Amino acid sequence: MLKYYEINGKTCFTDHMDFQCPPEADWKEIPEPRTAEELSWLFFREPGSCRASFLVNHEGLLWEKEESVDWLNSRKLEENKAFYGKQDGCTEGKCAAALPEWIRERITAGKVRAVNASHPRFLELLSGEAFPAGPEKKRVHILAIGDVGSMLLTGLHLLGGDVISRIGICDISDQVTARWEFEENQIAYPWEYDALPEVEVVKPENLFDCDVFVFVASKGIPPVGSGVKDVRMYQFENNAKIMANYAKMARESRFKGLFCAVSDPVDPLAKTAFLESNKNEAGELDYMGLLPEQIQGFGLGVMNARAAYYAKRDPRFSRFLTEGRSFGPHGQDLVVADSIEHYDDALSRELTELTVTANLKMREIGYKPFVAPAFSSGALSILLALRGEWHCGSVFLGGIYMGVKNRFTENGLETEILPLPDALHARIRTAAENLRMIV
Repeated sequence: MLKYYEINGKTCFTDHMDFQCPPEADWKEIPEPRTAEELSWLFFREPGSCRASFLVNHEGLLWEKEESVDWLNSRKLEENKAFYGKQDGCTEGKCAAALPEWIRERITAGKVRAVNASHPRFLELLSGEAFPAGPEKKRVHILAIGDVGSMLLTGLHLLGGDVISRIGICDISDQVTARWEFEENQIAYPWEYDALPEVEVVKPENLFDCDVFVFVASKGIPPVGSGVKDVRMYQFENNAKIMANYAKMARESRFKGLFCAVSDPVDPLAKTAFLESNKNEAGELDYMGLLPEQIQGFGLGVMNARAAYYAKRDPRFSRFLTEGRSFGPHGQDLVVADSIEHYDDALSRELTELTVTANLKMREIGYKPFVAPAFSSGALSILLALRGEWHCGSVFLGGIYMGVKNRFTENGLETEILPLPDALHARIRTAAENLRMIV
């Protein structure tokens, strides 16, 4: 059985029969709203365990009892729907079988958004005010203009004129920001001097006066020849301290834009931003800071691009170019699949190993591997995200951040759902479990 409500002008439905709206809301129970163009599905979960809001792109998501990597797998969603939606696992029993066809049509059309009614910012989430779409052209601020930051800045500057209005840069060195403001603003098309977004220096206290914040700060990368095997995790402890500071600043600023984590290790740092921004002055989690879906890690893009590099050069891996996918963290637990439909576990693991160790190969050549990450994971992926297009990024998934194919839609974050082979699903689950042990 489903119940329908109108809450502050939004048409909602839920399978919870004892739902009570916050007293400040204007709400009422209504008859089945068959003509409603858009719907909000109300679910009830602990705020730190799941996204606060997301696009419902598969009926099975309505009946899931917890957010997990199963949400990437249509086979698992169908299995879970059969159990939760037709048995006693559903609040009123047999909900999935009774789901009206007109709601299924809205799901197919991308018109159903899920909202966590247990979240302390529920009404903000429902209205869209908690994480608004913002202006068509965004103001982007970048923290730290080092090797990666300068390349990322250049990519956004040259390629982002359609979705970026201005770019602000901030660094501990005034000399660095002066240099890059001077350099970037001398890049221009002749006679079309406003075609590219203007670059300007911003003060630390104004970092969150923007629509998109890009965190590229890092406290030292091991020098070439250091022998460090997992460079990314080597950086975590120090970078997490820096991230915590800026996550708290975002909370204090009531930042409502997109928070992009680009520094390594991307996935744990995104989780750190979420946790630290949601702690009150007593250090207690109150979930009044950044939303889970408001933060995204940008590290998977270059791993996907590196897999494509090897697939172009070895015909054994060529299926990856048309059928492949990449999942998981920007590091040792990366999962590359040579194909979804014709998955070969041995080939996929070999391609994964080549991809994961590509940065070490660049170090053997004698250079730090920062150009490809800055563009493939940074500039290109961020621009795809701002355009609402499919891209590689780490999203919140059941208490961790993990890289998947995703996009932002008018009704929330959408993650790609595919019929994953069991062997591939097992690899993804292992990667998720390992990420959970880090932070």
